[in-house]
Amino acid sequence: MSRMKEAINDKATIHYRTCPLCEATCGLEIHTLEGEVVHIQGDKLDPLSRGYICPKGYSIKELHSDPDRIRTPMIRHGADWKEVSWEEAFSEIEKGLIPIIQEYGRNAVATYLGNPNVHNLGGLIYAPIFLRALGSRNIFSASTMDQIPKQLSSELLFGSDAYIPIPDIDHTHFLLIIGANPLSSNGSLMTAPNMRKRLNELKSRGGKLIVIDPVRTLTAKLADEHYFIRPGSDGRVFHS
Repeated sequence: MSRMKEAINDKATIHYRTCPLCEATCGLEIHTLEGEVVHIQGDKLDPLSRGYICPKGYSIKELHSDPDRIRTPMIRHGADWKEVSWEEAFSEIEKGLIPIIQEYGRNAVATYLGNPNVHNLGGLIYAPIFLRALGSRNIFSASTMDQIPKQLSSELLFGSDAYIPIPDIDHTHFLLIIGANPLSSNGSLMTAPNMRKRLNELKSRGGKLIVIDPVRTLTAKLADEHYFIRPGSDGRVFHS
């Protein structure tokens, strides 16, 4: 099996990409042979992920070759789906969207942005243009679902919801985590892959990790100290 793998790798073309599936943005080394993904591993030279990928990154191989993957625009007529060109797809969107805006106004339309769209360069460039043209105030995203408290506290403390403090996890000696679980989120907003290794390195250099959370999360289990907060009680009272 190893000889077969070596033979494939000798003929394969290697592409270096960034995983789009979460905010950790791990570096990928993707091996392809005749247009087929044959192997994926972490990019050891990536300065952030250092060769690490989680199961999601490796599963891109299966996602790419999934027979149910949608590869072209599709339009539904009743219970049937039909493959169409991009021109036909945009025409269908215009046919359905314009009458709604004309009858009910622009705020009758809502948009949602999230992974992996916000990690796609094309999406980052063209989504704001589309949103301005749409003119709706109803814009939702992963931020509105799971990180608004961070942005609100940043606005109250620092004057802008964009001024979110990002710890230098690789040089931190004391880390206090309140209500977050970076072992599951891959260090969301910190862009720090392999959080378990990074947190263990913090502890090995004499640092201290404290978690305040009503739930004994994966991160809480790793912490030096875990303080439970009783829901509905005074937030300043910790329950160990």
